[in-house]
Amino acid sequence: MSEPKFEPRVFSGAQPSGNLTLGNYLGALRRWVAMQDEGLETIYCVVDLHAITVWQDPAKLAHATRELAAAYLACGLDPARSILFNQSQVPAHAELAWVFNCVARLGWLNRMTQFKDKAGKDREAASAGLYVYPNLMAADILVYHATHVPVGEDQKQHVELTRDIAAKFNHDFGTPFFPLAEPIIEGAATRVMSLRDGSKKMSKSDPSDMSRINLSDDADAIAQKIRRARTDSAPLPDSLTLLADRPEARNLLTIYSALAERPPETVLEEFAGAPFSVFKPALAELAVARLGPITARMTELMADPAEIDRILGDGADRAAAIAEPILARTYEIVGLVRSRPI
Repeated sequence: MSEPKFEPRVFSGAQPSGNLTLGNYLGALRRWVAMQDEGLETIYCVVDLHAITVWQDPAKLAHATRELAAAYLACGLDPARSILFNQSQVPAHAELAWVFNCVARLGWLNRMTQFKDKAGKDREAASAGLYVYPNLMAADILVYHATHVPVGEDQKQHVELTRDIAAKFNHDFGTPFFPLAEPIIEGAATRVMSLRDGSKKMSKSDPSDMSRINLSDDADAIAQKIRRARTDSAPLPDSLTLLADRPEARNLLTIYSALAERPPETVLEEFAGAPFSVFKPALAELAVARLGPITARMTELMADPAEIDRILGDGADRAAAIAEPILARTYEIVGLVRSRPI
């Protein structure tokens, strides 16, 4: 069997661990939507197997999986142009992850900073799944021979590990079977910060709901959160360099720039010298205009969970049609004997 040629293919995903935020939208989802029109095959996944590396309430996890799928759709991911599915419906992810558990080295996993951050001081009590989940992430990508992976800056290390695993597999078995996927980190707002602390990333896991704007927030909640966002007492300057030591002010400018799809320099030209009592209402109005239709569409979709399940199921069938031959060839390369097709 000849080895595959690596056609350009995009893979990315997010965990169903609560509402997506404005940061997720500006830093990832909006870019995912744009990539649908760039001539690349796009595969976007709800990575529910990753979610269970920490304990989940089963009913809440099922709801969150559908809610995340609804957010994907509401933001503009089109199941006719992209493959949308949840990870657990395609067993090839978990099967390839086991192969990669046997390829990856402990030293590589020991360097993963996210495990240290998530496990905290009580590392011995963390699940084994949390420790090896970077290998599952590698499987998510490589089971589709994905060549490009849009990720946040905090996930870049995991794509680098994916490349290491692919390279070692190819070397160990003497075949260039897996591509060395490239991380894609770009855009005006790849790192949106907390509304309460400009030094921390906006996160759906932050204990304070006031630290973030959720895609499910209504207009009143969005306006209130922006109005109460932490700032300093100085007006907006006329130069970006003057925001270097003003993280909260810089964050609000970044959000406005990204939502308006305008360079931050031109936003400063408009608001230079303005106090935040002027800038915040303008930002709130813009955020409501951009996010309101997304919230409304999510509400509509969540009222029909059977339709969400249908879309995810159809996507899983299409994903499996790509993944299963790649997994079968992986087993053949490794020397695992199978008498039945995958």
